[in-house]
Amino acid sequence: MDIVIDIFIVICSYLLGSVPTGYLIGKYFFKVDIKQLGSGNIGATNVLRNLGKKMGVLTLVGDALKGVIPVVFALLYKPYPLNQTLVFYCALTAFLGHLFPIYLRFRGGKGVATALGIYMILFPLQVIYALIIFFLVVLKTRYVSLGSILSALSMPLFVSFSAKDTYQITLSVIISALVIYKHKDNIHRLLEGRENKIKF
Repeated sequence: MDIVIDIFIVICSYLLGSVPTGYLIGKYFFKVDIKQLGSGNIGATNVLRNLGKKMGVLTLVGDALKGVIPVVFALLYKPYPLNQTLVFYCALTAFLGHLFPIYLRFRGGKGVATALGIYMILFPLQVIYALIIFFLVVLKTRYVSLGSILSALSMPLFVSFSAKDTYQITLSVIISALVIYKHKDNIHRLLEGRENKIKF
């Protein structure tokens, strides 16, 4: 019976992760399709650029909560160390839900905010280190994408220093790899000098 409940929780994690916060904000507050504006991404950066700072922050918070809620629920449902696999799959499927949402034909965001939500619960100290890297890079270069890529690259290293089990290291590596993969177009634009800079 436990395995059935665990599978149900994991499925719910994916469905929650699939909720397209930025898309819904654009549709219900502005009657626009955020996928047709700017970079076409449903994440906080594109929402901020096209719909304003408040909507960008709201999208960031909503996408982060998609990572927070499944992980917190798994931790409360099964205390450590019984929860190793459940936390791993809840976190991973919530993250995959944001990247490949069933509600948008599997065309989602880049996962940075949802990864942040997951990491805030599992690795709060490491998040601080990664955020320092992010803000330093963005302040210096004004490239949000470069800050996201470098902070994503740093997380598996930070996590490896204090991980409780191999599940945590594996999770951080998978998330990092997928965040970088989803930024492949940004990487091309960065190399060609065509990437958009953020205005402070």
